[in-house]
Amino acid sequence: MEWLASPTFRTVLLGATLLGAVSGVIGCFALLRRQSLLGDALAHAALPGVCVAFIVTGAKHPLSLLVGAGAAGLCGALFVMLVVRGSRIKEDSALGIVLSVFFGLGVVLLTRIQKMPAGNQSGLDQFLFGQAATLLEGDVIVFSVVGVAVLVVIALLYKELKLLCFDRAFGAILGFPMRGLEVLLTVLLVVVVVIGLSTVGVVLMVASLITPAAAARQWTDRLSRMLLLSALFGAISAAVGVVASASVSKLPTGPSIVIVSSALLLVSVLAAPRRGVLWAALRARRTAHRVRAENLLKDVYRWCERRGDFETFVPLTIVMGMRGEPGRRLYRTRDRLVRRGLLLVDGDQLKLTRQGRREAARMVRRHRLWEVYLVRRLELPADHVHRDAEAMEHALTDELVEELGALLGHPEVDPHGQPIPPREPLTEPTK
Repeated sequence: MEWLASPTFRTVLLGATLLGAVSGVIGCFALLRRQSLLGDALAHAALPGVCVAFIVTGAKHPLSLLVGAGAAGLCGALFVMLVVRGSRIKEDSALGIVLSVFFGLGVVLLTRIQKMPAGNQSGLDQFLFGQAATLLEGDVIVFSVVGVAVLVVIALLYKELKLLCFDRAFGAILGFPMRGLEVLLTVLLVVVVVIGLSTVGVVLMVASLITPAAAARQWTDRLSRMLLLSALFGAISAAVGVVASASVSKLPTGPSIVIVSSALLLVSVLAAPRRGVLWAALRARRTAHRVRAENLLKDVYRWCERRGDFETFVPLTIVMGMRGEPGRRLYRTRDRLVRRGLLLVDGDQLKLTRQGRREAARMVRRHRLWEVYLVRRLELPADHVHRDAEAMEHALTDELVEELGALLGHPEVDPHGQPIPPREPLTEPTK
């Protein structure tokens, strides 16, 4: 654990954490504008700029390399814009062209540099996969200044950038320079990509940009919260990745950061309350249980209605045959309704309680009102509306049902001549 007291470790930890937070923030805008590949293309486009800067200066000076990377990244972004606006090539194709052409040029230049007298000591190949362990205090200072500048610009232009992401046309109508904002956002993205190359490298930079933003998107629908969460996820990924790299021998920092970030994304995709896969499956299961319970009550009600006797017990086999429901599933639904006090059971026979009849009448009312609406308003044939009403009745709220009834003039029968239960079902069961 001696590495905890190492100044190098603290420097790397601080630099990577700052980069993770800033990358997470700027990555949100790229994600929302469906330009996730733009960061990848710019990272690959920066590689030849780094090589050209080394060839020109003959030294691995951090500032000159960053300037070269930034210039090449801006050229790549400008090329994408010109191709998209001046030709029929789509943006994804333009990004693919920039990524492949610039990266190919960068690899060629790296090969040439290796043949130079000082090429073997250049260390430029670290820009491919990153080498966070080589960060110096000067690099952290640069990260801090650039990162704060990027965040300040985003804070000052938050509303305008929000319009750019969600409603560019409306922003243009209000008089905002949307094209200029787009260029500015691209420049900010280039700046963040350039300062991140030495940490996670060309290949993994897009993960540092998009993965925290994608994870944050699972937890919220508000941009402000998404920015904060993405910055937090990016910072946590970087910090944990650096600690893991320092703890395990020969474990690279850049890939460690990406793995932690990907783990956060996986947890978010699975467990986020509104969009998580697990919660969605749970909601779907609850909905299916509710629909089966409502259908069972309604089927018992309709059978009793045809018999003209709501005090009679209905054989379970009859209910089973009405929908072809599997016996095991039907028994589980029956047991849930019994526990809720909506059904009485006598062997394999069912009977609605007072509360159960009230709930069943409410569902029948929804179904038949919707059938009336489909026939009267949409002019559908009466024999074509049952299936649609079966699906819609479970989605209608009580308030919407009453509005629907008022709109239709409070009809008393459905298109098939069946009575529509009143708004307040009878409290006493009648025969």
